Amino acid sequence: MTRIDTTFAALKSERRKAFVAYIMAGDPDLETSLSIMQGLPGAGVDVIELGVPFTDPMADGPTIQLAGQRALDGGQTLDKTLDMVRRFRAGNDTTPIVLMGYYNPIYSMGVAHFLEKATDAGIDGLIVVDLPPEEDSELCLPAQAAGLNFIRLATPTTDDRRLPKVLQNTSGFVYYVSITGITGAAAAQAAQVGPEVARIKAQTDLPVIVGFGISTPQTAQDIASVADGCVVGSAIVKEIASGKPVADVLDYVRALADGAHQG
Repeated sequence: MTRIDTTFAALKSERRKAFVAYIMAGDPDLETSLSIMQGLPGAGVDVIELGVPFTDPMADGPTIQLAGQRALDGGQTLDKTLDMVRRFRAGNDTTPIVLMGYYNPIYSMGVAHFLEKATDAGIDGLIVVDLPPEEDSELCLPAQAAGLNFIRLATPTTDDRRLPKVLQNTSGFVYYVSITGITGAAAAQAAQVGPEVARIKAQTDLPVIVGFGISTPQTAQDIASVADGCVVGSAIVKEIASGKPVADVLDYVRALADGAHQG
């Protein structure tokens, strides 16, 4: 079992929903993002989703695009991101870390080399949004053979014919995208999300975590109430972009986590 599997098993036994927080590695700079990352577990975060900056982030809206650009301008790379995880692991060996990004940097590093470095650094799972199930042999299957979870996204346009293919080699949890479009584009609605989560759960025993369109403690609570938990990304990245002190960013994350845990 990975740290992700262990965490969700513990949450299930406690009848508690999960809160997943996304930050961009290297935004606004490496040391600040590491400080925020190190504070996330204490702020109630159950799983950390760590973005790898990339020049063409097709699934991301302006907020995360700008975060990625700031990180790239500061010299952030995939290697530096993995080193950041290694530094985090020196003080925390329990909180799951999911690396979220695009295939190009991994391909450029070489899949075997990347997987060796990722597992050594302490990565638990991958979300690679531009690799469909038809390309599972490219990274998904080697990643799972290396002991990493490979987490898929399901969306409102993933119909019942497509869903089994999406779920086929998914592990860890299913990430349900609550809206059609890019990150930060609209607000999630529990009334619309609930039936979709139920539809997915009818075909898998994996936890279903909902992301996109969550920016307040109340929305986090509402969405978590109809799923196994929720993810917040753009709203946290906005707080970081505003230049607020790390402690203030973590206070905001704590309020979101409290909302999700009441779901």
